[in-house]
Amino acid sequence: MKTLSIRQPWSWLIVNGYKDVENRDWHRKIRGEILIHASKFIDHDGYRFVKESFPEIYPLIPPPDKIERGGIVGKATIVDCVTKWGSLWFRGKYGFVFDVEQSTPLPFMPLSGQLGFFIAAYEAPNG
Repeated sequence: MKTLSIRQPWSWLIVNGYKDVENRDWHRKIRGEILIHASKFIDHDGYRFVKESFPEIYPLIPPPDKIERGGIVGKATIVDCVTKWGSLWFRGKYGFVFDVEQSTPLPFMPLSGQLGFFIAAYEAPNG
C-alpha cells in the first residue's frame, strides 16, 4: 500500500483524526487510503505549535520520549492535494487533504521510512 513518512507529532495527529492536511513542497495526484509512517525524527516546533494553537489537543499527544517513531502508526485517506486550504494546519506550498473520518491508528509496526510516497505492507504485530 502507498505509505507516507511523517514526523511526530504530525503523524499521530493525522491518524487520530485531528490534522486534516499534510503540508509538502510537492504535488502528487495520489488519492485514496494510505499508510502513515512515523519517521524517527520529532518536530519539536510542531509540539509547540499544537500547544499554542490547539491547547485542547495538546494533552492527548504522547510526549516526545514516549511517542511511537520509526514505523507504521495508522492509515488515512487522501481526498485531494491543494494549494489553499481553510485550516490552521495548512502551512505548505501544497497540502494532502485527509478525510479525518477515515483516519485510523493501527498497532505500531517498526519499518524504515523513505522520502516521498513508498510502498509498504502492513502486518499487525502479534500480541
